[in-house]
Amino acid sequence: MTHHANAKLQQWLDQEVPEEVLEPDLPIIDPHHHLWDLRTFTIQPHASFEQKVYLCEEIVEDISAAGHKVTQTVFAQCAAFYRAQGPEAMRCVGETEFVHGIVAMSNSGVYGDTQLCAGIFGSADLRAGKSVGEVLQAHLAASPNFRGVRTAFPSDLNDSFLEGYALLADFQLSYDNYSPDVDRLPTLAKLADRYPEVPVIVNHLGGRIDPDASADEIARWRAGIDAIARCPNAVMKCGGAQQRVGAWEPPFHMNNRASPIGSEELCELLLPFYQYAIEAFGPDRCMFESNFPVDKECVSYRTLWNTFKRIARRLGLSDAEKTAIFSGTAARVYRLS
Repeated sequence: MTHHANAKLQQWLDQEVPEEVLEPDLPIIDPHHHLWDLRTFTIQPHASFEQKVYLCEEIVEDISAAGHKVTQTVFAQCAAFYRAQGPEAMRCVGETEFVHGIVAMSNSGVYGDTQLCAGIFGSADLRAGKSVGEVLQAHLAASPNFRGVRTAFPSDLNDSFLEGYALLADFQLSYDNYSPDVDRLPTLAKLADRYPEVPVIVNHLGGRIDPDASADEIARWRAGIDAIARCPNAVMKCGGAQQRVGAWEPPFHMNNRASPIGSEELCELLLPFYQYAIEAFGPDRCMFESNFPVDKECVSYRTLWNTFKRIARRLGLSDAEKTAIFSGTAARVYRLS
């Protein structure tokens, strides 16, 4: 049952005629979704998200109604349920504590067969240098499913940040990163090269994805993709192209369409971006991601995964390559059992 706070978004999604599920038996690991309650948030971008409540029941409903074979998921940092008290640096651990509660709910079997939050990546301020080790230890103590952090990096990659970043290797943790600014990818590549033992996970195709981008914007994006793809410890999350960035909204956003886009049209519109990234990294270093519920403002869960399956078909991926991009890469990088 849809939470009343999500009614506006659900009414728009209900305009969709559900598609037939493509390849329903293909196992999927969704390596990037959020869980939250934003009803009291006033800061951006959270305050603008249309899905105000997205907790265990909401994601299970999306997965179940979609009809795809989603076996596991990975929770993505989103500043959810931080501690209200205690040292500032440690408050982010509240997010992992919250998500581990969802893990327990999922493990009960009450909410279906999908293992929710089999992996978790949260937040930690790596600029604190070696002292951030206490925060990382607290995350690991909060959940055995904790796998890494997502945070920004300073453009100068200063010494205190690098001291903190080096601890990721010590704790065998990964580093997720996203910025809509594709010009930051070469600097991310320098970071990946400096610490080859740390998996670097590039979120959302590396930057803002605009199907109406100019030739110059596309060239800059491709240059950034090429820079980070040369790092063998870097992998690409192929998704997140259906999200607004600041005031900018994609042409298929709910504010720009009377009804949701279909998978054939969405595939046709975004295929050049997906193709370039997948060919640059290779399917064994790529993973399709939902980025739900952020991307839910543009496309339903069923239609999104149908889109990914159409992209795989259009690129002529083999069975082994499809296994990698739909589940294998995520299982390896996030060390999922």
